[in-house]
This record gives sequence, structure tokens and C-alpha cells, in this order.
Amino acid sequence: MKYKELISQMTVEEKAAFLSGKTEWQTRDFPHLAIPSLFCSDGPHGIRKQEGAGDHLGLNASLPSTCFPTASTIANSWDTKLGNEIGEALGEEASALGVHIVLGPGLNIKRSPLCGRNFEYFSEDPYLSGKMAAAYVKGIQSNGVAACPKHFAVNSQELRRMAMNSVLDERTLREIYLTGFEIAVKEGNGKAIMTSYNEINGEYANENMHLLQDILRKEWGFEGIVISDWGGSNDHVKGVKANSNLEMPTPGLGSARELLKALDTGELTMEELDTCVDHLLDAVLTLSKGATSTEPFDEQAHHMLARKAAAESAVLLKNENGILPLKAKTKVAVIGDFAIEPRYQGAGSSMVNPTRLETIETVIKEYDLQVLGIQKGYRRTGEEDAALRKAALDLAEGADIVLYFFGLDELSEAEGLDRNHMRIPQNQIDLLNVLAQTNANVIGIISAGSSIEMPWHPCCKAILHGYLNGQAGASAMLDILTGKVNPSGRLNETYPLRHEDTPAYGNFPSKERNAEYREGLFVGYRYYDTSLVRVLYPFGFGLSYTRFEYSDLEVTKDGVTFTLSNTGDFDGAEVAQLYIALPEPKVFRPEKELKGFAKVFLKAGESQTVHIPFDDKTFRYWNVNTGRWEIEEGNYQIVVAASATDLRLVSRLPVAGTTTEYPYVKEQLPSYFSGLIKQVKDEEFETLLGYPLPSGKWKGELGINDAICQMYYAKSRLARMIYNRLTTMKKRSEEKGKPDLNILFIYNMPFRGIAKMTSGLVSMDMVDGMLTVINGHFLHGVSKIAAGYFKNQRENRKYEKLLRREDKSNERN
Repeated sequence: MKYKELISQMTVEEKAAFLSGKTEWQTRDFPHLAIPSLFCSDGPHGIRKQEGAGDHLGLNASLPSTCFPTASTIANSWDTKLGNEIGEALGEEASALGVHIVLGPGLNIKRSPLCGRNFEYFSEDPYLSGKMAAAYVKGIQSNGVAACPKHFAVNSQELRRMAMNSVLDERTLREIYLTGFEIAVKEGNGKAIMTSYNEINGEYANENMHLLQDILRKEWGFEGIVISDWGGSNDHVKGVKANSNLEMPTPGLGSARELLKALDTGELTMEELDTCVDHLLDAVLTLSKGATSTEPFDEQAHHMLARKAAAESAVLLKNENGILPLKAKTKVAVIGDFAIEPRYQGAGSSMVNPTRLETIETVIKEYDLQVLGIQKGYRRTGEEDAALRKAALDLAEGADIVLYFFGLDELSEAEGLDRNHMRIPQNQIDLLNVLAQTNANVIGIISAGSSIEMPWHPCCKAILHGYLNGQAGASAMLDILTGKVNPSGRLNETYPLRHEDTPAYGNFPSKERNAEYREGLFVGYRYYDTSLVRVLYPFGFGLSYTRFEYSDLEVTKDGVTFTLSNTGDFDGAEVAQLYIALPEPKVFRPEKELKGFAKVFLKAGESQTVHIPFDDKTFRYWNVNTGRWEIEEGNYQIVVAASATDLRLVSRLPVAGTTTEYPYVKEQLPSYFSGLIKQVKDEEFETLLGYPLPSGKWKGELGINDAICQMYYAKSRLARMIYNRLTTMKKRSEEKGKPDLNILFIYNMPFRGIAKMTSGLVSMDMVDGMLTVINGHFLHGVSKIAAGYFKNQRENRKYEKLLRREDKSNERN
């Protein structure tokens, strides 16, 4: 134990209190022991340090910081050096703003395009996610600040996210949902990690011994601190036993009292408590020494980095007849509300107050184009507006080129809310259709944080997808449109023809408590490739203004080497992708899987030898019989590609196996061996799981881990009235086009969260009384609430008095 002497000076009450937050964003300090407080801040793509009182969803103003493109955007760069640069800038800004722990990056897998928080996550592929996350982590921590990758793990939907149970087999857990975190931990050496809200196979992530002890600490050697998501702690005693170190945000002293009681009953040992305290002390004492700076960050330099990042991450999806780049003096009509009021980041806890914000309307004047005018064209809230449409069409008639800015609105992508479909609002598409009839030269510039359906793509001669490109996105898009920058972004996710084609369709979002991951390994391109499902734009796809040729492939036991040549007329960058396949395997697997990549910049006419190494993840699979990573013997196909469907160089490599004990019987898992996983029956899924499916039905009476929105089922008329009121408020906010994030958070929060997120005002005894009322026993419940309130106040005062005393004895140590 690293801080044994200091721990010996702490009373047991101090130790217990230390493991929960003091405020919304701060850890608890003990000045008489020289233990300071750490400050946490959201920060996946910008530091969100709030002024004054903090709140989880960012309703109060935050200090200005650089709003970089979101993770879903930067992943399109496939550039770990860029990720590291952004991480360094985030760490520098955190240091300047007095932040010790940056709560990010987010690297959950995009299981379904409908997840409302996909804009915060890197990719549908764990290898790409992990490599980008590791780069961010190393960059952030180079400034003495801790990065905190999230949400660990299997967090793939926002609906009832705090009351869900993710049900999946061990192999899928390891290969798809944990591999990115493994890379971030081992290669990034993250000093913290945040657990997710959900259960994983029946046990909450923040108290999951298999996840936190067996895998994170023992297998991966993680020595940092584990932090609960805000309100994500279920049973604090179980969390401490699993060595989850910090329960956030501010549950009050009720959680500390739970630990003291568990010590008295023997449910928790002093050794377990001290181990948890020791890890947290290490973080507090290390980070507090050098994490903050009195020097302001360079706003201009960081703005230019945001511009560079947005330009490198934009994806050119279509360029018919080389209509782009635009020639000088081209007469352009700028149409679209997003050109005037950009959509440049997502909604929720990641929302940044930018140091400045570019718009197309203001920066297009700096480019050598003849701008005939700028019209909104549509209402971003979805209503039809004939006057706006007519003005846009009139403008389009006289232009050489129409630059149409459109995409997903704020309601479509937000924390706490999943999408119902993959479509862009219909009024924007209606306008696009008539624009294309008015002027055939329409260039679509899309703003969206995740995959969308694009049946309208024939209306556009060119499509440039900027994703959510941060505060400098306007200049970045115009740099590409005018040829100052050659686009080099490649898709981090697949764009299917329609939502019904996606692998989790029918199982996402879950309809009851269980989120059943019946598709198993077959997420994203792994499904489309294996099942031969046509897509519109494949994983890894992106166009350039130049051409690249691949040649001279050599494969050794250490990796692949080949020649990449720029045979076009523009300088540019290509993303070469390494995929591994095993034809006719004994262990079912996707058609091919990404195992490496390299982004290479070449001048026009230049060639370069490129090497992509193999690593410990290249040939492995998780064997559920042996309980470890194994390699199946076989003659592997080694593929160097420009996308998941654009295979440029192919070779073979014989690889020795590590075991002949194979985990599956083909006849028992026909869907998984074929990849046709859209209709997996219960019996086959149970065979994959290795145990019977748990019941996901809601219980007759509501409990502490049921969501507040489930008061729909309440026996109490009062509770149903509250549910109806909340639902009405939620619908009204959605009708305005901007979701009320606090309502969404409350709506999906389990009842335990009322005690975990009210700074000690409400105790678990009071929550129990509330549930008694909700379940139809009004008088008994009210009496329990009243008794719980006065008991909680007494015990809080007593505990606070103990913490204020500086001459505490160590009798209970």
C-alpha cells in the first residue's frame, strides 16, 4: 500500500467519506491531513468547467474553451497523431482552467446508428476506437492532467440507460466492447476510467467484479482510479469491494454511512476500504501537484488546430464529374439554416462554450467565390415554411453552384435520447428535392454526428460530410470546397441503405430491462460484409481530389509492407487499412476485421513504402472454453484496402494455432456461423450465452433500480400524474426542437438516483418511502419519508461534526 502512513492518520469516517464526491465536480478534501480536492470536468471534445454551482447536464454557463470536433468526427481522420495533438490541447486547457481530471474520451461502440450519443464515440470498430482513444489519453496526460475514458462498458443506448441490463456473451464482450478500452488502458496508460450506468449480465458496471477486478486490474494491470458515472453507483459497498474508488457526483454522507455499517457487519473489510482509499489518494496527491497552470492557453493556436482537425476529418462521399473543388469566381448560392447557425457539437454533458464560433455566413467572404446570397431555406425545427423555400429557390436559379447546408437537428442527437429513425428532417429533404429540380449543381454539406439514411443522394452532384466539426468547422468546409485542402477523411462507421438493414434492428432499443446483444460479434461492417448486405457507403470509405495506387505487397510474420503512390494531380493523404480474414474457420468469425491502419500524406507523383505491423490483437479470438485469448490455426487472408469493400492487395499467411479445444458446435449456432443474425431465436442465443436468458420483464411493484419514467405502471394515482406531467414537459421540449436535458435525465433516472444526486438531502430510506407511496401505500409511505428525513438530518449533522474535528482519534482504525 503506497500511502499506508497517511491512511493510518485518517479516521474510518474520513476514509468512508473520501470515496464520494464533495460537490458536483470535486472530490472531498481534508486540509488538516494535507489532502486537497480534485476538480473533474467533462471534456470529450472541449473542457466544460462550469462557473458557480455545477450541474451535470450543463444548464449553467461554463468557462470558454476550444470546441474541437467531436470524437465521431475525429475518428474519420484515422490519424492518431491528430488525436494526440487534440489531447495535448485539451490537457493544456484543463490545466489552465484548474481541472485535474478530464472526463473523456468516450469510446463506446456504435452498436446501432440510433444511439443518441454516438456523436461522442469514435467508431463501430473497437480497434479504431481504441487507437484513437489511446492517442487522446496520452495527449491529455502529457500536461499532468488525468484522462478518464468512458463509459466502461457495453453502454450502447440512452433510453433508460441507468436502468438497463446488457446481456451478451463473453466473447462479444471481450472482442467488441472491451478491446477499445484495453488499448486505451494499456497503450494510453489512462490514470482514470469511468464506469457506465448499466448492468452487464445482471451486475452493475460500477460494482462488477469480473469487469473491474478480473479484467481491468488483474488482466490489464490498471493502477488508476475507477469513477462512477454521475449517479451511476448502485450499491456503494459492492462498488468499494470491487475497487471502484470514487462515487460521483455528490451523494452526501449516506453512502459513507453505508460503508461504516458494512464494516460493522463484516460485509466490507478494512483492507478493502484502505485499498480503495489508497488508489484515490495516489490520484489526488499526484494530480494536485502539477496539474494546474497559471498560464492561459493560446486561443488562436487551438482554434487553428480545431480548423485543421475539422478539415482532416471531413469525408467527401460523392464528387460527380469532378465538380469539386470549386473554381475561383464561381457564382454560388448558399442555402440552409446550418450555414447561418451551425450545428457543430452534440447536446448534453459534453456541450462546450466555444472561445469563438465561425459560421459559413461570416467566413465565406474570405474566399474567392461570388456569393449571390444566403438563405435559410428551412426551419431547423422541422416545420414547412413556404416563404423560406421560395426565397431559396429564387436564389438557386441564378447560381452556378448551390451550396446546401443541412443535416440532423439538435433533437436528433442528444444525451439521454435515442433516435427513432435514421432520417434527416423531412422539410430539409423536401427543399433539397426542389432545389435539384431548379439547379442541377447542388453540393450537399452535411452536419450530423452519426450514420444517416441517404435515399436523396442522387439530388446532389457532390456530398461533403463534416460530421459535428467544432467551432472552426465553417473555414474547414470552405477550405475543402475551394481546394485549399484535399479531403482525407474516411468513414468510421457504415452507412446502410436503410435502418432495417442494421444488425441490431429489432433488438435496439430494448423494450424492457434487458438489452439483448443477439447480433454478437456482427456489429457494423462485420455484419454487412459477412451477410452480403449492400450498403450505401462502406466503413473506411472516403474520396479524394487525387488518386492512390497500391503495389508490391510483402507479408511477414511481423506485418505487411507495400508501396503507396499518389498518381493524381493533387497532394493528399490516403488511409491504408489492414484487414485479416480466415476462410472456412472452425471458430465462427466475421468475414474480415480491421487490425491496423496508416494515414500517409503524399505529394502528387510521390510514392512511399508503408509498413503496418501485426500486434497481439491481429489473430486472436476469445475462447470461452479455455477462458483466454487463443489463435486458430489456418491460412489467413491478409488484405490491404482503401475501405472495407475496396480491397487493393491480398495475400496469405499460414499461422500456427494455440489450442485445438474449439468452443462451438456449428450445428448449434447456425446463425453465427453464417452471419445471418437478424432472427436469432432464444434457444440459439442461450447456447451462445452459455446460460438461460434472464427475465427482462418489469416487476409488479417498482423498485429503486426502476426508472422514473416507469411510473406509468404505478399503482398510485399521484405517481401516474407526475409521470404524465413529466411526459408532457418532455414532449413540449421536443416540439420546440431542442430537448430539455434535465427532463430527459430525470425521466430515465432510476429512483436510487434521487438519493445519489441530491447532496445528501434525500436518503435511501426516504426513497424507500417514495416507492411505498408509488406502489399504492400513501400514508405508510409518507410516514417513512418524514421519518427518513429527520433521521437523515440528524445523522448528517453528526457525521459532519466528526469530519470538522481536527483532533480525531484513530480508535476505529
